[in-house]
Amino acid sequence: MPELIAPTSRLHKQWLDARDDWGIGVYQDGSGVRPGDDVDTVDGFAAFVRKLLRESDPSIAPAPGWVHCTYWWIVEGDEILGTISLRHELNDFLLEAGGHIGYGVRPAARGKGLAGVALAQVLAYAKQLGIDRALLSCDVGNAASRRTIEKNGGVLEDIRTTDLGQVRRYWIAT
Repeated sequence: MPELIAPTSRLHKQWLDARDDWGIGVYQDGSGVRPGDDVDTVDGFAAFVRKLLRESDPSIAPAPGWVHCTYWWIVEGDEILGTISLRHELNDFLLEAGGHIGYGVRPAARGKGLAGVALAQVLAYAKQLGIDRALLSCDVGNAASRRTIEKNGGVLEDIRTTDLGQVRRYWIAT
């Protein structure tokens, strides 16, 4: 049964397997990977995991232009199936395009409802943080993400052109 876990350096090899399934250098929604992150070496990956955990800690100020964000990995056993993240608040960019929650399921694990299950769990956590309505967005051509958001109660606010391209923006009551 899939579950959400906090990032851990223990799953370095499994994380690389998931990354390779996406394709090296391919953007992975909800993963927290940024250009320049060294995820290939043991030490680099450990630093990456520490960064993800630090970003969720409200006692540590986020980097300028960023907000606190909690990351989870969607796993079954030790296999990483996807990632999901919850931004604790919205800055101007996130309000325009990114939203509170980002997620991605590795190509080999798609079509099994994993994103919907993970999204439902993260929406419950958002409520605990005091987020009454969560903003989610998806590319206009991403029918699977659109269905996932709508099945979890997403109400379409609009479709707009943003720095991320044309996106559908939804609000979900938590």
